[in-house]
Amino acid sequence: MLADCSEFADYLENRKGLSKNTQVSYLRDVEGFLDYLVEGELLDLTKINVKTIEGYFDWLESRHRSPSTKVRTLASLRCFFQYLVLRGTLSTNPAKLIHPEKTKKKLPQILTGEEISLLLEQPDIHDLKGVRDKAMLELLYATGIRSSELIQLNVEDVNLHTGSLTCKKETGARRLPMYPAAVAALSDYICRVRPLLINDAGGQALFTNLNGSRLTRQGFWKIVKGYAQKAGITKEITPHMLRHSFALHLLENGAGLKDIQKMLGHADISSTQVYLRLMDDENHFKEVYNSCHPKAKANSGLQR
Repeated sequence: MLADCSEFADYLENRKGLSKNTQVSYLRDVEGFLDYLVEGELLDLTKINVKTIEGYFDWLESRHRSPSTKVRTLASLRCFFQYLVLRGTLSTNPAKLIHPEKTKKKLPQILTGEEISLLLEQPDIHDLKGVRDKAMLELLYATGIRSSELIQLNVEDVNLHTGSLTCKKETGARRLPMYPAAVAALSDYICRVRPLLINDAGGQALFTNLNGSRLTRQGFWKIVKGYAQKAGITKEITPHMLRHSFALHLLENGAGLKDIQKMLGHADISSTQVYLRLMDDENHFKEVYNSCHPKAKANSGLQR
């Protein structure tokens, strides 16, 4: 009596309101667990207990799964068994009695203010692509939204008059301010360039590729990486680094943690508190010193 994962997928999306990436991860983890049960001929979920789940984690350990993978898998199984409890298949959630391994969470990588400025200077605003790319980079750093959120934006989500952006998700929407340079870059793109790029396939998409269809996340990642190389930034840059940089730079300049949490759209403030740890990180202090101190800045460059 194994569960129908399509019903669990519906639960993740409509009841839990999880992001698409989290839904995919949870489903993959649960399907792996169910495959393990089938191989062991444990076909009745009502017979699953703590020892069964511990056996699965021993099996994961034998296959050298990382601690972070096992922690995520436990979260997936806890959610799955809670779904079975709500459905009436089980009376209790056996995964709640399993304790996750302690893992050391990596601190996010960020760009310094100097690196941000260099990155934003790279697009050539004398051609269509450069105007579009300038608007995207400015918008990402101005608001701290995720790249997945950026590519889902529609024209109606931008209010140039008020200098604000509405970022919509399944669980709600948040309205974010934009600094003047970002508003100017967006205005130039929307008024002068977007009408020349958009086609019927693009619909109401704010940002499109050069063929006029909605830009993909992979396409945007390549754009950011290309400009980072052009700027001479040696860090392994990702679009998410602009989000981390947005948050840390606000915190460094006096913004409250609660305000940053709301702007980032974090459901739990513990996700935002990582930036406090980053401010206490010795390597971060060194980077800030080399970037900002007049005597150190003259010799530091970007090779960090």
